[in-house]
Amino acid sequence: QVQLLESGGGLVQAGGSLKLSCAASPRTASYYGMGWFRQAPGKERDFVAAIRRSDGSTHYPSSVKGRFTISRNNAENTVLLQMNSLKPEDTAVYYCAAKTVWRTISFNNPADYDAWGQGTQVTVSS
Repeated sequence: QVQLLESGGGLVQAGGSLKLSCAASPRTASYYGMGWFRQAPGKERDFVAAIRRSDGSTHYPSSVKGRFTISRNNAENTVLLQMNSLKPEDTAVYYCAAKTVWRTISFNNPADYDAWGQGTQVTVSS
């Protein structure tokens, strides 16, 4: 069972940047893709970004496209989320997820993933 550990959350002013990191253990753990989701109080868990292991292709919703960038370091089995031009509406708990079992063809739904980190808080002040 792969375990995920997020880091890098915090408080930032609107327009600022943060970089989140997700480390998967063990380092040899395999997965089809990794994603980031976020959940604000009282709201559903929303898709933020995903990256496929096979070809490195990335996916974003329109709400973050052009501002957020997901990347990977296969050697260290980590995934990064660079967040720029942050807005107050980006405030949420951010979760890293791994798709280690191929049950669906999509990468943008929480149900596509079977392993989750504990989450890291991102707060953007106006």
